[in-house]
Amino acid sequence: PPITPHVCVETCESLSGSLASLACSDHSDSPQLGAQTLEQIDSLTGIDKHQQSKDSVFFRDGLRRIDFVLSYVDDKDGERKQERRKVYEANLEKVGLELETEDKLESEDGKTYFVKIHAPWEVLATSTYADVLKIKVPFKANDIPDRSEIPMNWLSTPFRLPEHVMHPEPDYFTAPFNKSKSDFFLIDDKDTFFPPSTRNRIVYYILSRCSYIKDECGEKDKKGIKRLLNNGTYTAAFPLHDCRYWTRSKDANCESERYSLYKYWARFLCFFKEQPLNLIRKYYGEKIGIYFAWLGFYTEMLLFAAIVGTICFFYGFLTYEDNQWSKEICSEEIGGNIVMCPLCDKKCSYWKLNTTCNSSWQSHLFDNVGTVFFAIFMGIWVTLFLEFWKRRQARLEYEWDLVDFEEEQQQLQLRPEYETKCTNRKLNRITQEMEPYLPITSKCARTCLSGATVLFWISLIIACIIGVIAYRLAVYAAFASIMKDSPTANLQVVGPLITPQLATSVTASCINFVIIMILNLMYEKVAVWITDMEIPKTHLEYENKLTVKMFLFQFVNYYSSCFYVAFFKGKFVGYPGDYAYMFGKWSKLRNEECDPGGCLIELTTQLVIVMTGKQVWGNIQEALVPWLMNWWGSRKARSHPETLYSRWEQDHDLQGFGQLGLFYEYLEMVVQFGFITLFVASFPLAPLLALFNNIIEVRVDAWKLTTQFRRPVAAKAHSIGAWQEILNGMAVLSVVTNAFIVAFTSDMIPRLVYMYAYQPEGEINMKGYINNSLSVFNISAIPLDNRPEEGENPFWFNSSITTCRYRDYRYPPGHEKQYSHTMQFWHILAAKLAFIIIMEHIVFLVKFFVAWMIPDIPSDVRARVKRERYLVQEYLHNYEVEKLKLQLSQNGHKECTCAPMIYPSLSKHDVLSECL
Repeated sequence: PPITPHVCVETCESLSGSLASLACSDHSDSPQLGAQTLEQIDSLTGIDKHQQSKDSVFFRDGLRRIDFVLSYVDDKDGERKQERRKVYEANLEKVGLELETEDKLESEDGKTYFVKIHAPWEVLATSTYADVLKIKVPFKANDIPDRSEIPMNWLSTPFRLPEHVMHPEPDYFTAPFNKSKSDFFLIDDKDTFFPPSTRNRIVYYILSRCSYIKDECGEKDKKGIKRLLNNGTYTAAFPLHDCRYWTRSKDANCESERYSLYKYWARFLCFFKEQPLNLIRKYYGEKIGIYFAWLGFYTEMLLFAAIVGTICFFYGFLTYEDNQWSKEICSEEIGGNIVMCPLCDKKCSYWKLNTTCNSSWQSHLFDNVGTVFFAIFMGIWVTLFLEFWKRRQARLEYEWDLVDFEEEQQQLQLRPEYETKCTNRKLNRITQEMEPYLPITSKCARTCLSGATVLFWISLIIACIIGVIAYRLAVYAAFASIMKDSPTANLQVVGPLITPQLATSVTASCINFVIIMILNLMYEKVAVWITDMEIPKTHLEYENKLTVKMFLFQFVNYYSSCFYVAFFKGKFVGYPGDYAYMFGKWSKLRNEECDPGGCLIELTTQLVIVMTGKQVWGNIQEALVPWLMNWWGSRKARSHPETLYSRWEQDHDLQGFGQLGLFYEYLEMVVQFGFITLFVASFPLAPLLALFNNIIEVRVDAWKLTTQFRRPVAAKAHSIGAWQEILNGMAVLSVVTNAFIVAFTSDMIPRLVYMYAYQPEGEINMKGYINNSLSVFNISAIPLDNRPEEGENPFWFNSSITTCRYRDYRYPPGHEKQYSHTMQFWHILAAKLAFIIIMEHIVFLVKFFVAWMIPDIPSDVRARVKRERYLVQEYLHNYEVEKLKLQLSQNGHKECTCAPMIYPSLSKHDVLSECL
């Protein structure tokens, strides 16, 4: 109910009396006095002194916005840290920032202090920060008509979001901010002129360069919030979210953009909706906005690859009955009468070809004519994806005012770590100012040490892969011996599928996946450490160096096992009587052979396990781990009412996003991109799996960023950076790998050579292919070391069987060239090499033609950029002219004393002529 004048008078009288009695108390020096006074004030007025500031983004006065928050606790090393904080906060106030401290008694844990920071207009408008950070601000509404109309736009209505979410602010012409021309810009309210993302960016720039020791100490490297966080002086530093994610802020001055992002973007039920990229950019900054734009576009393009891949898979399924070679393998007359040589020494027995019936049928699903078409299609799809992304990126650059933002501007923003660690100075030829630099000797030494470390870790991966291969060779014999009379063979559905080959492949893939994950966790810390050791000059250089190191490692880590199965397994086997061994005959580790159905099905198994396992594990790690940590960290505070659980405490209990948070998101997607391009010929359903994963990934990333992480400091970026070049490199490599997979891993080329050149009846069919593709060896010529032990052979094997078959093209025993390669082998090899050359040239020719045909910047964007530049120049010129007219009229046509113009190339004479 409203407070009446009568009640107000009574309250004031009571309050005056209470304060008078407190003032006369004998305990006026007691530290409890302030708390008692506040308690009595609260009890008398019924108003909580802090109610206004608890779940708010403003200081206690309700007017000054909190741009950044620092937190700390008292500990054993309290005096030194207290002195650092005192000097640091005093220096921040010297710069012009305003600070307000929340005592630990008011925090929910009773031991954490919070320092709230506000940047007033005088600091934000300082030309130094605005110029270095290249902050553009609006000066006129954009009046260029947007004539872009999408045909049949009504079809996309169910996928669209409300207009106020997609376009949270009008489109303006912008120019670099200049305080001396503040009347030129559209400044309605100085408190809201700079959005919160820009404000926290400026404040973080100041925090990163402010010293925490007194000037007389002379230690210039003692500065920056990062060092203070590392040495424990502060426990956290972060900008605030504007509200709770599940409800709007009660403060009318708060935008509640976090709530809008959660409602329209971060919930999984919105998976079919478009992303509010402009709102993401406004709230989190351009760098995070570009990532989600790229991820969304990549997911959209995956839809086309997934459709074509699914069609190719169904083609293999529908042509199941036309698979002549599988019929021959499965038939009792052909496959049941072909006795195969042992696949390993001692423990492996002779076996009949029809035992691989199921694997040959499975192989046909992926090893068919559709696979060749899909491999060529994916080579072109990659090019279309990269070229159309360039166009999408150019459009975003225009819409987000990043057209003039170049990486060279980032070079002006030296990393604080570089400035502090590099004590030498030299003259910058461009700025003509002294700047820190790293001596060439130190730089070379650090680079060599960094390179040696990376090579060591890559060698460690290769050693682990060799270990997994040795496991495969050693355990295959054990599986073959154990599963000979295994009860699993009697299972009706899965029994025939469980073979020694499958058991070896699945267990080795799982072991390989575990090794990959363990090495990843270890190498991430090493990569960050060696990159820090190199002392990169700028943030851009730091990210690029770390990107190259991490990607090289991940490339070898994730793809090496697939490369082994695709290009090495079954290629260097030898033949009965002269088998090849991994480490020589003494190791008794005989090189693996492929099934008669080919090695492609095993590559598919390897790809599915590693790719699916990584995606599932990645999503669990991304979503579950932050949620559990936040749940545990805020368990005490959840029982507090909203008025007592302050906004800064809520955000403090969340996880820090970290400078490299976005880096790991890119890395995850680029590794996935490699799986669906480098080895897609072996598994056409890979794009479909990636599509399902990415639909979930977009919402998981959005959910965790909006609900589980503190608000990251906004950063600018006009592209995806070094990842673009990595994607281009993988696109070129994918053409080569897929051509080799089709030629050497699958049996496509040997079948085509047989059908068109070696079919004995002269017909174009596959009858007799299996018999033609297997060579004959005399059992009596097999050395004792390669023969099965007593009791290993099956019941049907007897002395009447004198020969066994093996997978190769060699002359039979008794021939003048026995056991040497036949002419068909060389014909097939020539056909494989010819196919690789032809496929690569066709795909590369189409790729380059498509890249040439599609311009990187859409014509309408190019025209709008030129038009906007022209209009901006015209408006700035008119503003200068009007300012000059006004000054001339005020000074009575005396000498002009106006500030220098933005375009110095325009002489004063021309301007005066224009005025007159």
